[in-house]
Amino acid sequence: MNEIYDIACIGGGIMGCASALQMAEGGIKPIVLDQGDLGQGASGVNAGTLSLQIKRVKLMPYALRGHQEWESMGDAVGFRKTGGYTLAFTDHEAELLQERMRLKVDAGAPIEFVSNRVLNQAEPNLADRVVAASYCAEDGYANSSLTGQFYRAKLKQQGVQYREGFKVLGVEACNDGYVIRSTNSSVKAKKLLLSAGAWLKPLAALMDVELPVQARINTVSVTERLPMLMRSVIGHATGLLTMKQKANGTLLIGGGWQGRGTPEQGRGQIDTDSLRSNLALARHVLPALEYARIARSWTGFEAHVPDFYPLAGKLPGYEDVFVLGCVRGGYTIGPYIGKLMGDYILERTTELPLFDPGRNFVEVVA
Repeated sequence: MNEIYDIACIGGGIMGCASALQMAEGGIKPIVLDQGDLGQGASGVNAGTLSLQIKRVKLMPYALRGHQEWESMGDAVGFRKTGGYTLAFTDHEAELLQERMRLKVDAGAPIEFVSNRVLNQAEPNLADRVVAASYCAEDGYANSSLTGQFYRAKLKQQGVQYREGFKVLGVEACNDGYVIRSTNSSVKAKKLLLSAGAWLKPLAALMDVELPVQARINTVSVTERLPMLMRSVIGHATGLLTMKQKANGTLLIGGGWQGRGTPEQGRGQIDTDSLRSNLALARHVLPALEYARIARSWTGFEAHVPDFYPLAGKLPGYEDVFVLGCVRGGYTIGPYIGKLMGDYILERTTELPLFDPGRNFVEVVA
C-alpha cells in the first residue's frame, strides 16, 4: 500500500464514475472502489427511463443537462430518443397531469398537451379511454445494463484505476488522508467521495455521521418478445407506470412499485401483490399486454433522504470527505451531477449549485 491516491470514490455507479472521470480530466488522481461490479447497483438495474415528465421541478435544470449527457453517450449506452406520452384516464388524473406538467414547463421542460387524435395517430394500440395526455419530444431511454461496461471502458481510457469486489469494512484517518480497508487489501487516499447509493448510510456511519438515507425497492419487469406495440415512452399521470418497447420487441415495465428487503440484506425480493398491481396498470394502458408473458422481474434499490433531493457536497464535519447520491431519478441526472461534483472537488465554479448534505437533517454523532 505504498501508492496514495488524491481521492477514493467509494461507489462505482454512474455518479461515482462520472465524478472520477471529471476529476481525472482536471489533473487529480482518483481511484474508484465498488463492493460489486461497476454500475451494477441502482445504476444497472433500473428501467432506463429518461423522461423529463417524471422529474421533480427543482431538478429540471439538472435533468435537461443529464439528457444531453446521455445523448452524447449514444449507442454505447443504448440511448434512444423516442418521445414520451404521459396519460390520464380520469378527471382527477387529468387535473393532476395539468398541474404537474405546467410547473415543469415553467422550469424549462419542452412538454406540451396533445389531443386524443394526435395520441391515437402516434400510438394506436393504447387504451381509448384517455382523458388527457402530455408529450415531451426529448423523452427516451437508455439500456441500464450497459452502464458498468460503458464506465469501465471510460475509466480505462482515462487511466483511472478501479477495484471491483472491494467491500469497505473500515475507514481510518492517517497523517496524510485515509486508509480504506477491505477484506484482504487496503487503499490510501488523501480525500474521500462517498457515492455508494443505497449503501451510503452505513458508509457514512464509519465516519461517525448519521445520514437519514432510506431505500426504495423498485420493481422492473420485462416481457417476452412481442410485435411492435408502441414506439414512445409511456407513463401514467400518477407516476406509477413507465413503459418502453425495445427494438428486439421486449417491453420494459416499471413505475416504482415496491418489493421487499434492505440493502444490507443484498438483492431485494419481488412482492407479488405489488407486481400484480404494476402489471394490471400496464395492461389497462396497453390492452394488448393481456396475453403477453413476463420473462423476468427484478428489484433495485433507490436511495433517498426526507426531502427527496440529492446529497451533494462536503460530508458534515469534514473538509476532505464528500458525499454524492440519494435522489429520485438519479439515473437521468447522474452523469451530469457527477461532473458537477468533480468540478466542486477540483475547486472550480460549478455550472449549477449542489445540494448541501448538512441541510437540517444530518447528525454528526461523534
